[in-house]
Amino acid sequence: MALSGVEKNGRELRIHENADELSSNLAEYIADLSEASIKERGVFALALSGGSLINLMRKLCEAPYNKTVDWAKWYIFWADERMVSKSHSDSNYKLTKDGLLSKVPIVHSHVISINDSATAEQAAEDYEFVIRQLVRTRVISVSEINDCPKFDLILLGMGPDGHVASLFPNHSVLGEKEQWVTFITNSPKPPPERITFTLPVINSASNVAIVVTGGNKADAVHLAIDDVGPDCEVLPARMVQPGNGKLVWFLDVEAASKLEDAKFSE
Repeated sequence: MALSGVEKNGRELRIHENADELSSNLAEYIADLSEASIKERGVFALALSGGSLINLMRKLCEAPYNKTVDWAKWYIFWADERMVSKSHSDSNYKLTKDGLLSKVPIVHSHVISINDSATAEQAAEDYEFVIRQLVRTRVISVSEINDCPKFDLILLGMGPDGHVASLFPNHSVLGEKEQWVTFITNSPKPPPERITFTLPVINSASNVAIVVTGGNKADAVHLAIDDVGPDCEVLPARMVQPGNGKLVWFLDVEAASKLEDAKFSE
């Protein structure tokens, strides 16, 4: 590993030589959190995004994790989803099913996907309702600082524009404070209709990890993490600041290449 455990502006940075090394470290991180959560609460509530993140989780499907992780105690949610059918190539559900769910013994009823036949607005309302029910039954914890759900881990990727989940720069949903799940119909990146967790939910998690690889995202990583001054646009990724949880950035050296003061060493 090039650089591990460095704290910067309230964020832990884990910078890796390549994507394979990052994938190994990410699998260990998720497995450790799963074990701790199951020991404490009896379940592990994990919310995922899509994109390259799922491929970077691939080592969870390999030894030793495919045997040592208590998959029956996992509950899977999506921090955002595209309003397409579950069989569509743009579906985060399909991406996760193909890359993870079909390869490990997660209980089918513990996979909490959206209603893909509804409108975006109705799908967001329905998903929030389901999450509220699972908070009541303590499958998902509740935050100590507000009434938001407290997921054990929310795993996010980040786009070159600094978006996380389906929270895009300068979009009105960034200011949503009441809803847990909201919707957009004008995503700047296709498909246009999506549902997404809101920032209060993301920032109420026990753990949040943002996983980023590639030099095309180096500028956004710099703007999201470094002290860039008040004149720079505040990217959605920079707004991820868990109030009572821990934030870890998993980066490869290319994504981290424009960070200030990043000294790489063995």
